[in-house]
Amino acid sequence: MKLAILSLTIGAACAFAPSSSNLVASPLRMSESEIGEPATPDEIENVVTVPFVAPINGWVPDESLPCYGLPGAISPLGFFDPLGFTKDMELRGVKRFREAEIMHGRVAMMATIGYIIGESTPFMP
Repeated sequence: MKLAILSLTIGAACAFAPSSSNLVASPLRMSESEIGEPATPDEIENVVTVPFVAPINGWVPDESLPCYGLPGAISPLGFFDPLGFTKDMELRGVKRFREAEIMHGRVAMMATIGYIIGESTPFMP
């Protein structure tokens, strides 16, 4: 029983631990080509940069939709933001709010399980 509780505790703690990225420098990533001539200031001014966000699981941000069109809207309510927290927010802030909501939901689920287990465990004084 103690082993089961310990393994559940460690498993739950691992869900909230940051993942480590193992970046290894490799000569395969290095370029062998020569570096070209630097661009003139006129060429730099004429270049228009458009921010590009790579699709995430088929989702591409759309500024015309609320919450940048993040998936998760439910049918009768649509995008549920009654207080307008994400109304004038950038994409990065909306993603941060969404991650925080998922994290708090996980903590609430673990707290519920802990409450149920605490109530159903017999107490012997």
